[in-house]
Amino acid sequence: MSSTEPLISLKDVEVHFKESGGTFDFFSEPETVHAVDGVSLDIEENDVVCLVGESGCGKTTLGKTAIGLQRPTGGSVSYRGQDIWQAKDKKGDVEVPYGDIRRALQIIHQDPGSSLNPNRRVMKTLEAPLRRWQKDMSAGDRRAQVLQMLERVGMTPAEDYASRYPHQLSGGEKQRVALVRALLMDPDVILADEAISALDVSLRVEMMDLMLELQDQFDTSFVAVSHDLSNARYFAAHGGGRIGVMYLGRLVEIGPAEEIINNPKHPYTKVLRWATPNLKEEASGEPPVRAIDIPDPKNPPAGCRFHTRCPEAREACRGETPESYQVDADHEVACFRELDDHEYWSSPELAGEGPGNEGEQSSAD
Repeated sequence: MSSTEPLISLKDVEVHFKESGGTFDFFSEPETVHAVDGVSLDIEENDVVCLVGESGCGKTTLGKTAIGLQRPTGGSVSYRGQDIWQAKDKKGDVEVPYGDIRRALQIIHQDPGSSLNPNRRVMKTLEAPLRRWQKDMSAGDRRAQVLQMLERVGMTPAEDYASRYPHQLSGGEKQRVALVRALLMDPDVILADEAISALDVSLRVEMMDLMLELQDQFDTSFVAVSHDLSNARYFAAHGGGRIGVMYLGRLVEIGPAEEIINNPKHPYTKVLRWATPNLKEEASGEPPVRAIDIPDPKNPPAGCRFHTRCPEAREACRGETPESYQVDADHEVACFRELDDHEYWSSPELAGEGPGNEGEQSSAD
């Protein structure tokens, strides 16, 4: 395989779920939730990609699809050029075994306590990946490596923490244990699914700094899912990475952190920036949105999905879905306004109230 292959490559990925009407609704057809719709994204070596957006936008589903925890219903997901699901199903010429892929793609959750066995001491929990993947390692070497990693993440004295059970740890300490467990797998990519949102504000920057320090040491990439644009800005900017903005299953803008914050191109990105309290001074004025309510992902709008709320929307936005257009080398946006010669400019504006007339936009979740 070519050395220029991205670590992870998603091509036109779709993830659609069937959702029933309810316990007593026996006769209705299940509705389809368009969790992810036509997303393409490459994750490179030592990359940092932060996915942001409101609740239900599909960012967590996309992250789990990227690391092979969610099977797509359309498109493809490849690891180092190997289709992940063909490897799992043993179809075709499999060059990278599925077991190697699973080891290389790891996750740390928002609630690390739920993923830690309450009946196992920290040492036993952290020895498990070494027992599985490094069978030739002696018991003494395993213990020494676990203690070294606990010290590396600031859990000292390491012997004390290694002997504790999860209920004897704080939220931040549990998150460090979860991070160590992922890193002991020697992964290429770690999905951090809202991994700092449950921490106190004072601990979030400390945890993000630690993750980036360990990224350099372990040569890994991070895909971080966050509802907080300011956290995404910090993590992506300090990691030299990108912020990807999702709306109703689509990746509407992606680019370097400061470009997304200071030069947002998609109207929805401007809404997120406006709705983030500590970015308000950089995006003052009325909320740049026509409507507060988010459309139902079971029945998303045709054309540009943001057109029902967008203050810049015109009739052309109703019927045609914008592709992802290049703004510069690392910045892409799915908005017709980036094309000087698109029919958008000659089509009439959509009727409706102007920005800010339907109440204040709440902070994106």
